Amino acid sequence: MQTVRSGWVVACALGMLGAGTAHAQSTLEAVQKKGFVQCGVNGGAVAGFSAPDSQGVWKGIDVDLCKAVAAAVFGDASKVRYTGLTAQQRFTALQSGEIDILSRNTTWTITRDTSLGLNFVGVNFYDGQGFMVPAKLRAPGGKPAAKGAKKADAKAPAQGGITSAKQLNGATVCVQPGTTTELNLSDYFRANGMTFKPVVIETLPEVLNAYFSGRCDVFTTDVSGLVSSRASRAPKPEEHIILPEVISKEPLGPAVRHGDDRWFDIVKWSLYATIEAEEMGLSSKNIDQQASSKDPSVQRFVGATGDIGKMLGLDNKWAFNIVKQVGNYGESFDTHLKPLGFTRGLNNLWTKGGLMYAPPIR
Repeated sequence: MQTVRSGWVVACALGMLGAGTAHAQSTLEAVQKKGFVQCGVNGGAVAGFSAPDSQGVWKGIDVDLCKAVAAAVFGDASKVRYTGLTAQQRFTALQSGEIDILSRNTTWTITRDTSLGLNFVGVNFYDGQGFMVPAKLRAPGGKPAAKGAKKADAKAPAQGGITSAKQLNGATVCVQPGTTTELNLSDYFRANGMTFKPVVIETLPEVLNAYFSGRCDVFTTDVSGLVSSRASRAPKPEEHIILPEVISKEPLGPAVRHGDDRWFDIVKWSLYATIEAEEMGLSSKNIDQQASSKDPSVQRFVGATGDIGKMLGLDNKWAFNIVKQVGNYGESFDTHLKPLGFTRGLNNLWTKGGLMYAPPIR
């Protein structure tokens, strides 16, 4: 009798667990209930991507993605709260539910996409790892350059100065832990028969302080981070050069947790809406006027026809609200990255030689 009762208890418990799982609150429901999107951004403040201004207002293309989701969900791009995270904190914060979206210049890799329980929704910046050095830097320790290193030329920043990453044999390199940067660094030096001395520091401000104070010869991260740091943090930007080698592929993009397809769809299509809007010529400046267009694609995009918003569990004007309040991808790029010296390059639309391409919104 005890065995039967135990089996009944177990069965009931499993039934209750199944019912609880079936009615578990979705991320969209949780976000709507609390009234804002909690977005994880770079706590080290990377200008152009995610950094607070002098008034403490977060700005950048990663921040704009968070705003786009808020505009889609609430019709109000301001309904976002930000959590600054280090490279080592970011994945745990998303896995634990502390944040709803990770939008923090994070590289999409198979390991992160599978074993960490994340879903990358797309790419908002195509990047690659590079190296920045002081223009006056010579080959560290007087050691010879690796085989195949470029010779100094008339365009060298200083006579005899470093012009190639293959001249960095024996260099001291500042790098952040818990990043693809750290792994790529080791691979590159080993592949080229060189040695280096790592200076591993967790937070970006401390890494930059170490580099700019001369504690290390080289700072390595994504080229976007190098351009941003040189423009916004270097005491004298002209005294630092970014070497020509790009040693990796770094597709940067926002991520959400595994297991909630509806939220995954919302964040994914919020990103794609900004890219599609630029291709269609829709911007924050003309979206009101274009909303009356007879073009069927525009009509679907602004929610005048069809029920695309309802497919996502949102208002049909979800994409209109994104463009009206946040802008298209090109507007975001021009506002946050162009002033720092960034050019579109790979991040241009596919119609203009770049890689930015959105699936049809129909």
